Parts: sequence; C-alpha cells; structure tokens
Amino acid sequence: MSTQQSAPETLFGGDVRLENGRVTVKRAGALASEHMDALVRDAVFGQGQSRDHARWLIWELGQVIGVRAASINDLYLARGRGEVSGFTVPAINVRGMSYDTARSIFRTALKLNAGAFILEIARSEIAYTDQRPAEYVAVMLAAAMREGYGGPVFIQGDHFQVNAKKFAADATGEVAAVKQLANEAIHAGFYNIDVDTSTLVDINLESLEAQQSLNYKTAVDIISYIREVEPKDTTISVGGEIGEVGANNSTVPELRAFMDGFNRTLRERMGASAVGLSKISVQSGTSHGGVVLGDGSMAEVKLDLDTLQELSRVAREEYALAGAVQHGASTLPDTAFNNFPRTETCEIHLATNFQNILYDNLPRDLKGEVYDWLRTNARDERKEKDTDEQFFYKTRKKALGPFKERMWGISEDARTRLAAAYDAKFDFLFRQLAVVDTADAVAKYIKPAAQHRRYPAEGSETVATAPDDPDAGE
Repeated sequence: MSTQQSAPETLFGGDVRLENGRVTVKRAGALASEHMDALVRDAVFGQGQSRDHARWLIWELGQVIGVRAASINDLYLARGRGEVSGFTVPAINVRGMSYDTARSIFRTALKLNAGAFILEIARSEIAYTDQRPAEYVAVMLAAAMREGYGGPVFIQGDHFQVNAKKFAADATGEVAAVKQLANEAIHAGFYNIDVDTSTLVDINLESLEAQQSLNYKTAVDIISYIREVEPKDTTISVGGEIGEVGANNSTVPELRAFMDGFNRTLRERMGASAVGLSKISVQSGTSHGGVVLGDGSMAEVKLDLDTLQELSRVAREEYALAGAVQHGASTLPDTAFNNFPRTETCEIHLATNFQNILYDNLPRDLKGEVYDWLRTNARDERKEKDTDEQFFYKTRKKALGPFKERMWGISEDARTRLAAAYDAKFDFLFRQLAVVDTADAVAKYIKPAAQHRRYPAEGSETVATAPDDPDAGE
C-alpha cells in the first residue's frame, strides 16, 4: 500500500480528514471497519514513508478519539493506598498474529466493561517475534479502535532485563543496551516498563542486603534514566524484580532488603521527591513457559499462594506499592486463576498459553512448514533427550518472526476459529481475575494527556535498536 493509499481521506472517506498535519475525526465509528485493517497492515508490512505515515496516523487517530497509550501508575498507587482492591491485572504478552490477538482482548474488555489490563512484550520477544516498539504500539492501538474500544491502553515493556553474562563481561555496555531499548520503547508509547535486574542477585553472598545490592543499584540506574526521558505529564509505571522467575521462591526479608536499598539509593541519586516503583515481581513457584513433559503434557506447578499473599501485603503496607507481580502464569491450571484476586496479587503475566492457542488453530500445512523450518533453524537448541513434542514446544516461538506475514495471511475460516478460541480464553481469564467492571476505576485514576506527534513528511525520527538477547518470555 502506498502513502497515498493510506491517506485518511482515501481510507475513511469524509469521516477522517488531514489538514496542515492535524487529523480530525467526524465519526469515530468509521475507524471500527476494514479500513483500519488496511491501515495497520501498512504500519506493519509497509516500507519507508508509507509505513511511517501509517503508524503516525494510527497514533493521531487515537489521540483524537481518546484511545491513548497510558501509564497505569496512578491506579497502582491508589491500590497501594488501599483505595482500590479485589482484582488482578492481566499483563498479556502478545507475540503472534498480534492484531488478531489484541482485537480479541479488546472485544472481551468491551463485553465485560474491563479497563485494568496490560498488553506487553519482553526484550527477548521483541527480537524473535520481529516487533519493534513502534510497530507494536501501532498494532495495539489499531486493534483497540477496530473494536470500538474507548479509553487508555496500557502498553508495557516486560522483562527489560540485564543479561548476567553480558553484564559480567561489560556492565556499562549491557546497562546501556537496556537504557537504549527503554528510550526506543518510551518514544513509541510504552508507558509501563518492568525493569528486571534480578539476574544480578548473588545468593552466595552472606547477607540478603549484599545479595540484592547489585540488583537494586542497577535498577535505580536504569529507572533514573527512564524518569529523565519519560514524556511530559506522564509518570511511567515501573516495576522491579527481587527473584528470577524459575529460581527459589522469594521471601519477605528479601523484599525488604531490595526495597530498603532501592529507596535509599533512589533518594540519594534523585532526591526525596523521586518517583520509584509501583509494583514488585517475585518468584512463587512458576517458570516461564511452564515445563513440558515428553508426551507434550505440562508438568504440575506448585504455586505458593501464601508466599504471594504475604509479599503483596508487605509491598502495600510497608512500601505503598500495588503489590506483588506473578510471572509465568499462563500455563497454570484453570482452577488456579481465581486465587490471584483472593491473595491481592496486583498483576500476573500471561504469554505461552496464547501462543499455544495460536499454533493449535493454525492451518495444518502452515504449521507443518513452521516445524520443518524449526528442524533446520533451531536444531542446535534440541537436547539429546528431547522428544519432538518438547523440542517444538520450546522452540516454536522462534518462528513467529520469520512466519509473521504468513500467519497474518491465513484464511478467514482459520482466523474465525482462532478468534473464537481467543475470545473464550480471555473471557475466562478476565472473569477469574475479577477485572470485570474495572473500566470505572481506570477512568477515575487514569487520565492520559494528549501527545500529538509531528507529521512524518516533516522528517521522521531515527529510533535506536537493541541487540538480541536470551529469552525472558512467560
């Protein structure tokens, strides 16, 4: 699609006009049409100025009708003050067929009057799904408008993680890479970022304070940078992490060691009025992606709900945070999810099961091509004892980038089946996590300011890119 073809007058007729670099919308309902499908495809698969114009137009349309990228910070701080409670925010890692996936999420939110949910992508996922932040934001906002959703859209950088091996070799360079990615993401519209320096915890040191020291000092360094580059009138919601997911369960003394050291170091660096964290990620028995057995079934997860509840309580009562964050939750059994609101877990991260739903509903011939590609291109990742089921389960996320355009082009029948499966799962999760009717609380606390962007014809900004790094998805 050319730049001329993606002009608003061509796509939306008289309902959208562009004049002097400003967009006006006469009828918002016109955006919830197949014309948005064409625009978002250009934003993803277009080239050069055509692509940049499509992304700019999606952003500006959202600014005009109120579908704006937003920070969830004020809602989380209200939770820390005890003003809201009783629900757990799902943070959904949208990896494959992102437009269709996000459309299902927004359909579900509209049906259930939900507002407290997050769309996220991890540092590693950005690389292997081939979704840079500017593209990701455009797709999420377009999906919201396509479904007629109105309200703030919470887009999050998940696991903006410091790699321990790279840090050991070049600490300055590795931290700079995370800052570079944060800068790119913030300029794209990521106003929620989870900084993960838990990889630097050294459990071999004698005291908890010593074990957490490099973790909280490096987190402060990165978060200080985030505060420097965040947009005017926007306070980015930032999370920290005290224990790497998949390792030993976190404890209250560890939480205190991290938070006391973090707050002290932040004040020393930025002053008493510095804005710190809104939440804290902990380990309570899960692992990213779950553990697949030889027959393809999932190993049972031993989730420590008592630990999760106590960590959330201490985070709120002693540090005014929203609570604890649970990672690696999407492959838990269905009976587990209603426990998170009961324990006042503030947020859970969900990813792999939605990827599983995607692959379960791909046309058979396309899925076969993906698996043939993995046999060649991911063969080095196959362990000697891996069954086919284990190998494909662990590696098929790596095909999401190379096969992105093919997946976007599946038949309408296949797309309809996938949408039905997604709708059922998101409906279940939103109900179990008690985010039904949270739109009112979001509207009360979250009021994102308009942030208009320069028309691309005047010159596009060059965005920095970050290097690939090890997996940190859910």
